[in-house]
Amino acid sequence: MIILTIEADGLPSRRVIVPRLPCRIGRRKDNEVVLDSWRVARVHAEIHRMARGCRLVDAGALSGTWVNGERIVEFGPLEAIDEIVISGFRLRVVAGAMPPEDTLDGRLPGPAEMPGMAPADAGIPVEAVIRIPVVQGAIDTAPMSEESVPNASPPNPVLRLPPATDLAPPDSAPSERESARAWRVLLHQRLLQTIDLRRKDVRQLSAEQLRVDARALLEEILQREPALPAAIDAERLVADTLDEVVGLGPLERLMADGAVSEIMVNSASEIFVERAGRLEATTLAFSSEAAVRAVIERIVAPIGRRIDESSPMVDARLPDGSRVNAVIPPLAVKGSAITIRRFGRQRLRPDDLVRLGSADQRMVSFLRQCIVLRRNLVIAGGTGSGKTTLLNVLANFIPAGERLVTIEDAAELALVHANQVRLEARPANSEGRGHVAIRDLVRNALRMRPDRIIVGECRGGEALDMLQAMNTGHDGSLTTVHANSARDVVARLETMVLMSGMDLPVSTIREQIASAISIIVQQARGADGSRRIIEITEVTGTEGARVLMQPLFRWRQGVFEACGNVPQFLERLGLPPGAFLDAPPTLAGAGS
Repeated sequence: MIILTIEADGLPSRRVIVPRLPCRIGRRKDNEVVLDSWRVARVHAEIHRMARGCRLVDAGALSGTWVNGERIVEFGPLEAIDEIVISGFRLRVVAGAMPPEDTLDGRLPGPAEMPGMAPADAGIPVEAVIRIPVVQGAIDTAPMSEESVPNASPPNPVLRLPPATDLAPPDSAPSERESARAWRVLLHQRLLQTIDLRRKDVRQLSAEQLRVDARALLEEILQREPALPAAIDAERLVADTLDEVVGLGPLERLMADGAVSEIMVNSASEIFVERAGRLEATTLAFSSEAAVRAVIERIVAPIGRRIDESSPMVDARLPDGSRVNAVIPPLAVKGSAITIRRFGRQRLRPDDLVRLGSADQRMVSFLRQCIVLRRNLVIAGGTGSGKTTLLNVLANFIPAGERLVTIEDAAELALVHANQVRLEARPANSEGRGHVAIRDLVRNALRMRPDRIIVGECRGGEALDMLQAMNTGHDGSLTTVHANSARDVVARLETMVLMSGMDLPVSTIREQIASAISIIVQQARGADGSRRIIEITEVTGTEGARVLMQPLFRWRQGVFEACGNVPQFLERLGLPPGAFLDAPPTLAGAGS
């Protein structure tokens, strides 16, 4: 537990006893320490447990958190001599450990029973006693382990070596895998003990310098540990611990494997991957649930996202463009879950679609002409069917003289185009402010003089704005939709337009869809993991309340075939009618 004294000009001194950590400090009434001032943020700072003492973490408030006259991001361990200043309030930690509860007989501890409490503090009235649940798990080095701090920079500490006797080495009796995992936890904890944030501004260290310093310290710690079992590879142990401290933990190895297209963390001890379209379990594992949370924090903090109990789901991206989704307890029952959709290191070209059996040459030539002729195009399919990959390929058919605006939840499109603006949606901050939805970005994009607008995925009310943009001079725009068929695309778009809040008749919505969309490309993932275009459909108009369509190409019984229908804009395509009527089917390849 800790005891805080709180002072402010014009107010009497008071004392707050907090029996458990972590605790929140701010003006919101449900905080463990309440500072009643408009200058204080709703959650201004937090105090967390360390192996020795406690640390103070700023929650990103505008006025900042100050210790001993310096603004801090994170500071620890706190001592009685440290003065914390938060918007005019002065706080000090005046006591540390609490005696066993059965020795107190239901009363508050007095000064004689509280180690470190000065006698002068005895006269300060006790404001409250608050019971806070303890979060179990190994200690991690992220800015927040139990609670999330948005936009906080990861700590890059100057490290010093603790006594080797502070933590006992793990028992070598368990299996080699469990023993290595236990040793990883031990090294992680000992490395955390070496953090000394007072000696250097942690924000000045680069990620590479932090990795170098941490490796040197880990090697020094290991050299002083004679109890390391001979069966454990010391170099691998250091590398794995380093990955968990400053990287993505066991996911680092998987990210380096070019054959892995998707990584799925179901819990700290359960990691699956997708290779060649097939799922398989791995033998890798995190050392603890706290280590998984630390990795999530490292992913989301640099791009201004947050994840905590009030916002337990997040979409983000890695520096290489890979898409990340994370869910934490209580929503994730087994423990924090991470899903990483890998960004391909090799950008697919149109010829690759043919080589991999994702399309035949006639289909690729037709889609190229549709893009050049500024046909509005929707790519539909299920999760993991390859919609974004196909969108990347088709968008690169856009002529070089045009201006593009791309809009995504998490930026992952990689277009080879000189004149483009990339926009990314933003979630709300810790105070519920600053949310920027895709729909807001679509409306703003209309003021940016785009020739084409590319929306990574339509999921809600932005569908109405996208249809209006397609109908008002932004021909040749592209987007993706989750749907299982061309007919389902129309139904999904109708639903999403209604989600915009506009009370429009269904017949009007269908007329908008029919006039805005020219081509629907249906993408699917096969049972063998292959991804291919299974149908290309032209939207031809409306008849009464029904949207009319005609299929042009499809995948059927193992071959790509033309459907015998000629598109309405055939005279502008530059393709012979035989490409849609009499061309022989092409046998499919192995699939992508």
